[in-house]
Amino acid sequence: MLRFIICMLLVIVAIQSSGQGKDNSLKGTPFKERIVPGGGFGFGFSSSQDYFSLSPSIGYMLTARLMAGTGFTYRFTKYKFYTPALKLKDYAANPFLRFIVYRNIFLQTEYEYLNYEFPVSASETIREDFGSFMAGGGFIQPIGKKLGLYVMALYNFSYKTPVAGDYSPYNSPLVVRAGVNYGNFGF
Repeated sequence: MLRFIICMLLVIVAIQSSGQGKDNSLKGTPFKERIVPGGGFGFGFSSSQDYFSLSPSIGYMLTARLMAGTGFTYRFTKYKFYTPALKLKDYAANPFLRFIVYRNIFLQTEYEYLNYEFPVSASETIREDFGSFMAGGGFIQPIGKKLGLYVMALYNFSYKTPVAGDYSPYNSPLVVRAGVNYGNFGF
């Protein structure tokens, strides 16, 4: 319940703040110019595990400073310390709100639904669902007229330290992401 209240407060603050100032309106801006595609990817290779992650996202500028959108994630992990190697797949969807606070600095809140797989033995895996409410902030660095790189840090309010025998899809309540956006960023 506390997570829901915090989420609603952040949404209300973002909406109220988005109405401040005369330059915040996108009235007359074509629909296609309000769409902000983006996302990120990741990969890693080691002697014990390989992984690949693809996270496309799409947003819609409600105002010049407030964007609503959603992202999707596909993650493939190969654990090499099992024989044969164990291959796992995770899927996630995360609707979000992003508010430009000042120039390139933004706040973001989101809910992530994650369907993940984890090993319980060399030949058996379990698939579970995990919901996370996250909030935090970030920075977008423009690299051209409509292209920008972003980095953000979110706090996972749903994180619980796993007890012995449990598995968590996150090893910390802090989630750091980076990626690319294309379109109108509100600055």
